[in-house]
Amino acid sequence: MRPIATTPKYELIADDLRTQIIDGTLAPGAQMPSLTELMTRYEVSERTAYEATKVLLNEGLTTSKPGSGSFVRDRPSIVRMVRHWYRDAAGKGSPWRAEMAAAGRRGSWRATSAPGTAPPAIADRLQISDGERVMRTAYTFTANDSPTYLSTSWEPLSITSGTEIMLPEEGAHRGKGVVDRFDAIDIHITRATEELVPRTLTIAEAQQLRLRSGIAVIVIERTYYANQTPVETANIVLPPNYHAVYEIPVGETP
Repeated sequence: MRPIATTPKYELIADDLRTQIIDGTLAPGAQMPSLTELMTRYEVSERTAYEATKVLLNEGLTTSKPGSGSFVRDRPSIVRMVRHWYRDAAGKGSPWRAEMAAAGRRGSWRATSAPGTAPPAIADRLQISDGERVMRTAYTFTANDSPTYLSTSWEPLSITSGTEIMLPEEGAHRGKGVVDRFDAIDIHITRATEELVPRTLTIAEAQQLRLRSGIAVIVIERTYYANQTPVETANIVLPPNYHAVYEIPVGETP
């Protein structure tokens, strides 16, 4: 009979402290208990206490100041991104710029595009064969010139190759939203799906966002359809201070 796995003590301590940070018992800016205090409170060794504090530091919940100890990280100001793709009708341009303008900020982005083959997960979302050619575009979205979130999109070259929108951020339709761009080649987007997937930041993503790798993020896996045909899919990486808020129409949409 296999032994029942038990949760290491340092993880239990980290979870107890994490709960106190989440519910506000340990407020932003508050000093965390010292290793000696943790050893006494939880009756553990210095090594176990240290491993517990390391977990919280790696999760980005605390900060360490040499000579002063650890402190609860200040909560970043929350930015709410309203997801209302059903309103992104043709002629409205970039939804990001419009949303940032409404919040009194200057929204922009940097983008690079390159053709390549679709990885299996992307091919599945686009309903194409593994390895089929796609245009991959990597975006870094900014607000007042500071990086905010990332997006990587893929569009089947079987649809866009040779058209004026093959390179999403070049030509006459540069800077426009997906709906506007596909309207330009007489492909009309009728719906979109979005799935929220939790994971952690990769090193490359963290460097672009000026954050630390390994922190928890939400990825929105978005796919646009023209009737039943997927025409674009994207992975939108939201840092912890960006919340996706979904605006859902009830009854007829104006």
